[in-house]
Amino acid sequence: MSGHSKWATIKHRKGAADKARGKLFARVLRQVEVAAREGGGDMEANPTLRSMYQKARDSSIPNDTIDRAIKRGTGELEGVRYEAIAYEGYAPCGVAVYVEVLTDNRNRTGAEVRTAFSKNGGSSAEPGAVAWQFERKGVVMVRKAVAGDDDEFMLAALDAGAEDLEDQGDMWQVTTAPSDLAKVRTGLEAAGVAIESSDLTMLPTTTVALETESDARRVLKVIDALEDQDDVQAVYANFDIPDAVLQAVEA
Repeated sequence: MSGHSKWATIKHRKGAADKARGKLFARVLRQVEVAAREGGGDMEANPTLRSMYQKARDSSIPNDTIDRAIKRGTGELEGVRYEAIAYEGYAPCGVAVYVEVLTDNRNRTGAEVRTAFSKNGGSSAEPGAVAWQFERKGVVMVRKAVAGDDDEFMLAALDAGAEDLEDQGDMWQVTTAPSDLAKVRTGLEAAGVAIESSDLTMLPTTTVALETESDARRVLKVIDALEDQDDVQAVYANFDIPDAVLQAVEA
């Protein structure tokens, strides 16, 4: 797991997600809307919509709000038409960064993303420059406190169809093929495991170690600036920060 994911977990634990709840809701609902537009409003026939719906429920978004987003996507309600675009670039220390956006104005968003890179020590790159360093996966996060016996949990995850499990401190990361995300989540829940979150993500195939607090702060400055952009849905990076350095940054 890249250090970026560790950092995201820490920010969530410290309550940063609650502080940005309005922005979080808007981002997730936009993802629901686009999934419905691209694959239809039937969750049984549209696994991406099913995953986005579950993500919205995990974020405590009310059902009627999610339903309206689906109807905007299918055209039953009037709404803005969003376009999915990926931007690529580098943070300091050669860290690869992959940015996913949903926008109704490609020119505006492109300028904002490029500015976020350049003003914070990073640089934008051409399409394909860093995408090859990531792969699309489903990820289910489970708190160890509710997972029960380690061996039993591992067996339950593998029986559900998981590809891999990783120890992330107080959390288990369960990795799946993108198409198996809903199936694995359902299988774990059927085994009595409470799910913290599940989502489609981009995992790095290789990582860049950030061994000093200075380097970690420089890289995280770029990541935070990108995540602050309204149209940005997700930022993925291939850095790995040792726990001791991450604790110093967190402090």
